[in-house]
Amino acid sequence: MTCRIASWNINSIRLRQAAVLRFLREYQVDILAVQETKTPDDKFPSAEFAAAGYPHQVIHGMKSYNGLAIVSRHPLTLGENPFPDFCQRQDCRHAVVQFGEASRPIELHNLYIPAGGDIADPEINPKFAHKLDYLAKGRDWFAAQTPVRKILLGDLNIAPLEQDVWSHRQLLTVVSHTPIEVEGLEQLRHSLAWVDAVRRFYPPDQKLYSWWSYRNQDWEKSDRGRRLDHIWVTPDLVDSVVAAGIAKPVRGWETPSDHVPVWIDLDHF
Repeated sequence: MTCRIASWNINSIRLRQAAVLRFLREYQVDILAVQETKTPDDKFPSAEFAAAGYPHQVIHGMKSYNGLAIVSRHPLTLGENPFPDFCQRQDCRHAVVQFGEASRPIELHNLYIPAGGDIADPEINPKFAHKLDYLAKGRDWFAAQTPVRKILLGDLNIAPLEQDVWSHRQLLTVVSHTPIEVEGLEQLRHSLAWVDAVRRFYPPDQKLYSWWSYRNQDWEKSDRGRRLDHIWVTPDLVDSVVAAGIAKPVRGWETPSDHVPVWIDLDHF
């Protein structure tokens, strides 16, 4: 049995509900984790997703800001600590569920790391300081977890590799690709020896993006993207990941998010 798992920063679930339902249908997704839902739980379109075949849902939202959700064809159970809050801000950035066999479930972490603002200096930019603090606290939190059958996915707001941005040289001082952020993300990845599941299917010298700015009038022609969205798995799941991809065509749909979905196919889960 193969399970397709996807992640998408949707940038307002109510504004882009139709696009999400289209993506679920056209890409035959089994479990979708979304970030930046930007709506409180009682305004989330639960009934519409249930009617589309995704009755199993975990929603963790807030008004106009942040917010996560996971919708699934398969049953979900909440994790022991379902909504970790690394920095004690109650800002809806992390949700944990389990799926699969009850005797050996897979734990899925939907994570939305702070963007960090525009200035890559924690001394003068509190948003950037918060991003670095979130990475450090997240690293410590995950390092204390059992490193077995886990998936971490979401908008991590960092493009770590040179080929994850359109110009490594020009973006070295731009928030999302600075060395201090990349090092923080790498330390988070090492917390449980996470494996970058999507990059396993693309050679390291291939450009790979999941985000294109709204500021580019012709985003496809300029193709100045960054890979900010990721799916990681613990080492024991690596051999079960049989395919992965980034749904770039979705960026051209009507009323698009600036992010596109990333996905993996998990076999024998």
